[in-house]
Amino acid sequence: MPDFNSYGSRRGNHEVMVRGTFANVRIRNLMLPANDDGSRLEGGVTRFQPGGEAMSIYDAAMKYQTGGTPTLVFAGQEYGTGSSRDWAAKGPRLLGVRAVVAKSFERIHRSNLVGMGVLPLQFQEHDGIESLGIVGDEEFHILGLQGELRPRQDVMLSVHRRDGSQQQVTLKLRVDTPIEVDYLHHGGILPYVLRALLNDTAT
Repeated sequence: MPDFNSYGSRRGNHEVMVRGTFANVRIRNLMLPANDDGSRLEGGVTRFQPGGEAMSIYDAAMKYQTGGTPTLVFAGQEYGTGSSRDWAAKGPRLLGVRAVVAKSFERIHRSNLVGMGVLPLQFQEHDGIESLGIVGDEEFHILGLQGELRPRQDVMLSVHRRDGSQQQVTLKLRVDTPIEVDYLHHGGILPYVLRALLNDTAT
């Protein structure tokens, strides 16, 4: 087996880095059913819906993008903590993730998500993944993003289950400043800067 070095040595190659997003061998995806002994399968695996076929997160993300289906991530406390935080935001964006719903965010990573055009959404104090009781085959709709956004406004997450039932939970839009609202309107900081430059050139 040749030595391919590390992901970090290829941070400029998006084809490599996007495949390494959510590919940690110890990651536990709670959307996967538990094993007979109650343990969880580890690694970058998920279930593609509809149907529930197990496959790599990268392969599932590409299929969702082909079908025009945006995705979101559910997480716990201090989402985004760790090294290589730039790719921790860029990777999900390239996988088609449009929002992250978490109990809390690491400070810099929250800002990086906004810069990539990904919505950071925070559970209320007593809510979380467990209170939603999601199993992985639901559809999710984020309500309240139409019109003029405000920093740290409330939005609604609507959960649509296969049995026809629905549940709604209030989330906090963790876009903390007016300039971050502008970034989101433009799809991230790079489109924002590019459009500003084009406008300056036109005038």
